[in-house]
Amino acid sequence: MSDRANDLAFYQDLADLMNGHPDQYETLGEVDFTLGVVMAAEGGSDLRLRLRFEDLGCADVSPLSEGGEASCDCWLEGDTDSWGEMFDDITTNGRATGRRTINSLTLVGDRIDVRGDDPMGVDKFFRFNQTIQQFFDGAAQLAPASA
Repeated sequence: MSDRANDLAFYQDLADLMNGHPDQYETLGEVDFTLGVVMAAEGGSDLRLRLRFEDLGCADVSPLSEGGEASCDCWLEGDTDSWGEMFDDITTNGRATGRRTINSLTLVGDRIDVRGDDPMGVDKFFRFNQTIQQFFDGAAQLAPASA
């Protein structure tokens, strides 16, 4: 997985990409959703971030303190290898495909878990899943061109 995917700035770049192209999200509809992301790394240097989606954009990307995920509608938690497979697939194919979409990775529940304290918050993940995937799929546009 690209080291960038372990960096908060990468997600800000994804947010800037989304915010610069709201027309690409119009067919998916407006979003009101706060998603936590927890990427567990060996050695304890987890990446924790909050993504605040509003209307047709990502209004905020911010660090999340340990335990802070409870302030989100829900959060996605998985190891960096699982996240890396998705981002590698996005970079290779221009978008996540097959069993490497965020929906597939969470539905099976053995790679990335959807967690939340409120069932309605967890439901928002599935309701806005396509917007979240399209947000992550922006990684293909951020990938350096191959030589």
